[in-house]
Amino acid sequence: MEVKLLFTLTLLLTLLSTAILLRILIPILKSHKMGQKILDIGPRWHKSKEGTPTMGGIAFFLSSLVIGGIAIGFGAGRGLIENLPALLITLGFALLSGVIGFLDDYTKFLKKQNEGLSAKQKYLLQLILAVAYLVLMRLFGGLSTALAIPFLGIEIELGIAYYLFGILLITGVVNSVNLADGIDGLCASETAIVGVFFAIVSFLAANTASSILSALVIGSALGFLVYNWHPARIFMGDTGSLFLGGCVVGLAFLVGSPAIILLCGFPYVLEAISDILQVLWVKTRDKRLFLMAPIHHHFEKKGWGEIKIVTVFSLFTALCCILSFFGMGL
Repeated sequence: MEVKLLFTLTLLLTLLSTAILLRILIPILKSHKMGQKILDIGPRWHKSKEGTPTMGGIAFFLSSLVIGGIAIGFGAGRGLIENLPALLITLGFALLSGVIGFLDDYTKFLKKQNEGLSAKQKYLLQLILAVAYLVLMRLFGGLSTALAIPFLGIEIELGIAYYLFGILLITGVVNSVNLADGIDGLCASETAIVGVFFAIVSFLAANTASSILSALVIGSALGFLVYNWHPARIFMGDTGSLFLGGCVVGLAFLVGSPAIILLCGFPYVLEAISDILQVLWVKTRDKRLFLMAPIHHHFEKKGWGEIKIVTVFSLFTALCCILSFFGMGL
């Protein structure tokens, strides 16, 4: 009962504090002219979004830091969290991912264009963070080098290769979530659903640590949707999308099945795959595979409205999460 109450209060307080902070943050960002720059290569109707405040992820970053800290302190004090170091390391990893996003967003603001840190700079920082996360998790008993295989109910010992897999998984997922942040409400909607999946898994596995982090994810996403649903009054920026990406991939490690994020988060992965395929197609065949990548923009070009895209992609995310539940074998 205490765990369920802790989860509920953490979710609700994160949601409310995120919404309140955004209400305060929007006019501040507008006054500092910290609006989104829209690339000319994007859909022409996106030009109307130019100037919409970005870096809204600051709101749920701060909410998660404060509410998460309080929830963890209370849970630890009551002896409810059995793997406290793993939770602290994972939340720290997610927050630092958000810091990388903030540096990228702020650099865009300083340059007054839609390009912040270079791809190499951003990936190097993410690579260092991923390595640090895996090493710390291993040192404090938060992971083993045996990889759980969804649906098969077996584990494969990878040894040192586990770390290579982990690095590729972490950086890949975090950046895939970032790609999903392309139209109003899409990234937050998908992430809320993925957060619900991990919350259910956490309760069935009696994993208090992952239940607290999933509450922060759901609360952050829903609180942000209050102002990000179409037509969006604020965008999360890399500050928010990289933080959420760090959370969802961290949750997969916390529940002991990192590979499951590839299924429950397949809509994120699909965004990255479509982007990669588009580049390869253009380079090798001198033509486009999709009307525009990542794939949500392809559907925009096909005439789908933003609300329709978010609805369809969210339902697809829910289906992936249902399949993932059976894959966990709980």
